[in-house]
Amino acid sequence: MRWELAAEDPVRAQALAASLHDLPALFSGPLALHSKRQGSHLHTLARLLIRRGVTDADSASRFLFPCIPHLHAPEQMTGVRPAIDRLEAAIERKEPMLIYGDYDVDGTMAVIILKTAIELCGGAADFHVPHRIREGYDLRDDVIERAAAAGIRLIISVDMGIRAFAPAETAQRLGVDLIVTDHHLPGPDGVPKALAVVNPNQAGCEYPYKQLCGAGVAFKVAQGLMQRRLDAKDQERMLRSFMKVVAIATIADAVPLTGENRVFARLGLEELRKAVNPGLKALLEVAQVSTKRPPSSTEVAFRIAPRINAAGRMDVARDVIDLFSEKDVARARALASKLDRLNAERQEEERRILRAVDDRISGDPALCEAYCIVVDGEGWHRGVIGIAATRVVERYHRPALVISRDGEEAFGSGRSIRPFHLLEAVESSHNLFTRYGGHSHACGFSLPSANVPQLRAELDAFARTRLTAGDFDPVLDVEAELNFDEITPALFQMLRLLEPYGTGNHEPAFAARAVQLIAPPKILKDKHIKLKLKARADTSGLEFLSALVPSALIPEDPGKEELSAVAILTTPRCYPDGAGIPRSAKAQAEGIQLRTDNRELRTSFDALGWRMAERLQQSPLLAGDAIDIAFTIGHNDHPDFGGLELTLRDFAQAKRREAQEPAAESAKAG
Repeated sequence: MRWELAAEDPVRAQALAASLHDLPALFSGPLALHSKRQGSHLHTLARLLIRRGVTDADSASRFLFPCIPHLHAPEQMTGVRPAIDRLEAAIERKEPMLIYGDYDVDGTMAVIILKTAIELCGGAADFHVPHRIREGYDLRDDVIERAAAAGIRLIISVDMGIRAFAPAETAQRLGVDLIVTDHHLPGPDGVPKALAVVNPNQAGCEYPYKQLCGAGVAFKVAQGLMQRRLDAKDQERMLRSFMKVVAIATIADAVPLTGENRVFARLGLEELRKAVNPGLKALLEVAQVSTKRPPSSTEVAFRIAPRINAAGRMDVARDVIDLFSEKDVARARALASKLDRLNAERQEEERRILRAVDDRISGDPALCEAYCIVVDGEGWHRGVIGIAATRVVERYHRPALVISRDGEEAFGSGRSIRPFHLLEAVESSHNLFTRYGGHSHACGFSLPSANVPQLRAELDAFARTRLTAGDFDPVLDVEAELNFDEITPALFQMLRLLEPYGTGNHEPAFAARAVQLIAPPKILKDKHIKLKLKARADTSGLEFLSALVPSALIPEDPGKEELSAVAILTTPRCYPDGAGIPRSAKAQAEGIQLRTDNRELRTSFDALGWRMAERLQQSPLLAGDAIDIAFTIGHNDHPDFGGLELTLRDFAQAKRREAQEPAAESAKAG
């Protein structure tokens, strides 16, 4: 892995660090401790904020402390006003409505948001979530025809519909008003003819934030509707309640956790710890997500979202809406347990497909050298190929499309790497598809099976015009180098203000050079490793400790050099200089060292490396080795063994520094 250390603009960083002093919220609670380190921590925080496009105190305050007033007015989004007008009319006339949503996390959460909002405002809405295999993605003519025959005169799509031109014409022909709410990119032909199209990415829309997920767009419609029909005192309470569901969708759909999405995610995660909905509580239980603290974005992405997604992937997504609508605790637990079982089945199917994909790639030199991997198989589960494509990208570090052939038809899903716009690539071969859609880093499509070889050739050729071999090297962005004595509880608390992490706001990774392994590495569960590391023996951090030493500790011999607490503690009594150190000074220095170790200064840490056991076996480490590490900073909540700990992102043998060699020779001579 190639480490890329972020460039620093020291002038801008210093200016922002100075302006952060004007944010009172930064200096309350744990952040008020250890003022000796505030300058260093604020400088680190300023560097991280600048990397995220935050350059002044006002934008820093909005980023670090998001709140409800930071949400944009819904009416700023094109289509929201006529959509709400029509929803209000339907509510007043007691018209039946149909919400037509996608089968993934984003789509099902969007259905829940809009359905609940309509019901809170006095209306009633049924919903339809298509079966992934039998119906596929997007609006269908036959569903609209059945709805019209049942007397439905208003259909609202969520997380779909922006390219559904034919279904929109069907709705118009049958006298059904169609409101399209979506976040996917419109095609070159514009948007469908509907009563209202609500999508911040459509041409001419001046909504200030374009990166909403489908549930986020549905939320803006719900927000506008509730602002019109609910009392002001109820609005914020209901908006906060909806945040839980929007946060799950926003994190699961991997849209950037910036701007308005950051408000959704931060506030929604805080609200999840206070979940009262029986279905949501049951889901958190089976996902083993604690409510003692707000869950992290990682827990949502890898524990909650996969169980929601499993319904649409392996069975019917209706179970998700039923779960969130269920009032009976026992029934809610049964539905949550079903989602848990479906997720286990999904995991096994995923492993089966990945084994087949690996066999195909390893046995085909052309696939090994492809700039865009297109791999297909007969009968692969169509509900799993999307996540399989994600795993292929993670493993081979290049764009990948995984295709399931079903006789003469084929269905695929694609994922991409940072420099490659996948939807542009797919559109370059648009004539090969019967249907496609997506965005820069994910897509879905269908095509005749006979076209798969040509698609493989065309996408590889297209990728070679956009990518270089260097784009396939895994890159780790390193925010800054830290000494171990800079890793403190106060710094950790400041870093937590950057959460939640995700797309567009990655968890900060740091580097430490030439740290020493002070015990043999431990292998955990045959997969993971645990290293015990200490800072290299240099003078880093000693100035800080010296500043804590009262002048009473300094021997009053003007002929001798003043000794810091570290010097006092490390000078043996048998050494000639040690005789001049009073016992009282030694004892007081020990007290300072103890308090410092407990509160602020640490020179050793445990570092956990997830799934690095095989790597360790290939590059063995021995106690005493000096290594360079890239890591993130976390906290172990164990009551007995808790505290700050590091999570390894990468490690490498440290190069011997020339500056260390004279010191080593001097030690030998002594």
